[in-house]
Amino acid sequence: MTATIPPSLIQATGSMATAATRLMEQHFPWYRELGAQERSWVALVAQAGITSFLEWHADPRQAPELTSGVFGAAPRQLARVISLEQTVALVRTTIAVVESAIEELVQPEQQAALRESILRYSREIAFSAAEVYARAAEARGAWDARLESFVVDALMRDDLDESVLGRVTALGWPSTGSMVVLAGPAPDGDPGLALEALRRAAATHHCEVLTGIHGSTLLAVVGRVVNQDRTVRMLSGHFGPGPVVASDLVHSFPEVPHATRATVLALRAVPGWPDAPRPVAVSDLLPERALIGDQSAITQLIEQVHGRLLADPALLETATAYLERTPSLEATARALFVHPNTVRYRLRRITEVTGWSPTDARGASCLRMGLILGRLSPSL
Repeated sequence: MTATIPPSLIQATGSMATAATRLMEQHFPWYRELGAQERSWVALVAQAGITSFLEWHADPRQAPELTSGVFGAAPRQLARVISLEQTVALVRTTIAVVESAIEELVQPEQQAALRESILRYSREIAFSAAEVYARAAEARGAWDARLESFVVDALMRDDLDESVLGRVTALGWPSTGSMVVLAGPAPDGDPGLALEALRRAAATHHCEVLTGIHGSTLLAVVGRVVNQDRTVRMLSGHFGPGPVVASDLVHSFPEVPHATRATVLALRAVPGWPDAPRPVAVSDLLPERALIGDQSAITQLIEQVHGRLLADPALLETATAYLERTPSLEATARALFVHPNTVRYRLRRITEVTGWSPTDARGASCLRMGLILGRLSPSL
């Protein structure tokens, strides 16, 4: 069944599209924030929608072609620029302009049929918009998953170059902000379901996440971290059985490769500390990382222990006597010819300066290794 299209509406197609974009500029802040190119895309969709309506009114059997006819007028990038909700607002505005034009330009006896057609058309165009966004989301999801996997593999291989950073940008990842890297065993079961569960957990905490499984290791780069301890603790539950290691906080993506390298090496080293907590920080595994040859850990351990104590000879002498000769406060006092209270004070200062306590078994081990490495370092 076909219908006659009033010539007055055909002639007013361009002016109706212009009126629709003018209304959008008046009423929608998101439209005013668009660039010139994006606005031209929206105008194309509006004009294509009006033209399509007139053709559809003449022959409603063209309904299946709405998706390509209307939304094909603009590049696919438009689906990334404006949301489905904004597209619906665009359609409603355009329909409202057409309805006004019907009142002004069409003879009364033709108006009822046109109003009925535009109601049916608006329903069809809404379904078409939903289809466009569903396809875009599906394609974007598949593409983003491939990009994410590529980035995670590059991080695990320590092969992050400018091309990979470009892919990170394509994923919409923030270039700055608080970030932390987590590494641990992949959970049992379907890897896809495990990664999706981790993403949902990150979203619950309002965090961004890049994640993937490399071999048997699950890696997650978490962005927009507000409370590091809480975020790390909650997300570590989505890893498999075994130790989970968390990097120090970094504040830009170019710092992430170094953090990832330290985290992956720490995961290799963590079996050296049987009582390590889960999750454990890379900074708490400096001795174990040093033992497996992590040069950055060796350097940091030397600086944190030997370098800091070297600045205060009394503290260095006390640490050496207490750790290397006898772990006894009184015996150390006798060896140094000082009062036990002086030794007690210096031991507290050593803890404050280095972050490790000489009177704690774990702390004493870390301090001894730092002192040994410092003595062996040719630069000191």
